[in-house]
Amino acid sequence: MFELRGNLTKTQNITLGILGAVLLIGLWWLIAEMLAIPALDYRAPSLDDPALQNLNRDSLLRADSIQFANAKTIGKIYKILPTPLHVVQAYPKLLADDSLPMHTVHSVWLNLKGYFWAILISFLIGGLIGFIPLFRGLFSRPVDAMRYLPISALTGLFMLWFGLGDNMKVAFLAFGIFVYMIPVIVQRIQEVEEVHLTTVYTLGAGNWQTLISVYLPSVLSKFMEDLRVLTAISWTYIIIAEILNNTGGLGSLIYWLARRDKTDKVFAVLLLIILIGILQDRLFVYLDKRLFPHKHYKTRVEGLKEVQTGIYIVLAVFALSVLLPIMVTIPDGLLLQGAGLLTLAAVGLIIMGEIKLGKGLQAV
Repeated sequence: MFELRGNLTKTQNITLGILGAVLLIGLWWLIAEMLAIPALDYRAPSLDDPALQNLNRDSLLRADSIQFANAKTIGKIYKILPTPLHVVQAYPKLLADDSLPMHTVHSVWLNLKGYFWAILISFLIGGLIGFIPLFRGLFSRPVDAMRYLPISALTGLFMLWFGLGDNMKVAFLAFGIFVYMIPVIVQRIQEVEEVHLTTVYTLGAGNWQTLISVYLPSVLSKFMEDLRVLTAISWTYIIIAEILNNTGGLGSLIYWLARRDKTDKVFAVLLLIILIGILQDRLFVYLDKRLFPHKHYKTRVEGLKEVQTGIYIVLAVFALSVLLPIMVTIPDGLLLQGAGLLTLAAVGLIIMGEIKLGKGLQAV
């Protein structure tokens, strides 16, 4: 276990992972206890109390000092850092009093919309720069320089351009993501292996066929890994945007909870964001395995076609849910109902394909 770049067995990996989590939680608990302040059985005297009306200021201060000195410790106040137990106990309160599910769905939806526009714009601009030398010479250096923009400093401009609604949040998030995505896409285009291009040109493929059969699969298969890296960045920007406009979302909820000194609830929401980020990362891993199976499986197995079809339907439904309200006026209920039915059908197709895929992988 102490060898340079050594490997752990599966049992060691699981055991050490659990031990590490326990140590971190224990350290968190210890620091919380150290920062806690004692809670005293003491209440400051009320100036409206009739019994105190005849006392002068010195007598009142003396009585208050004596009462404070004789106060007994009845517990601890965890104002700076709550314990893990207090954080866990905060979730029922968040569900009952602070509409946590509504804020979570709102933030996730804005996050996904921001990803959609960022990916769409990145592929359009990145494709032009990566494929066409004219655009590469004109815009590659300015686009690379945009990565050094302090995105959080641009919040005022986005509020001026897009207002204070959700459009501002989505635009801010999309901009924060695609300034990193565009150079990555250009790089992935340049990394396509020359042997693959030579092969398709030898077979008589034209530019369009080469783009569809070589460039697009190669760029997308690597780009899925790049999306995972940007997950944390996307949540950082969406929280910043929601704090600026307190109309809903986890960022807005964190802001108001912090203003009311609800540190246990703040930490509970932060842990929820971490959990969502982990699930989002796992989703990208799943999509990478199913949409680009050549990276993970040596042979083609049954069920992949059904799974891929279901995933493409879900992605198409999501894209239409973002684009249709912009292009045409559709009642929200009708749009939600249609999207829900198509998504359920696609999920059923994915489950059916996963069952076949599981059997096929066991046979291999």
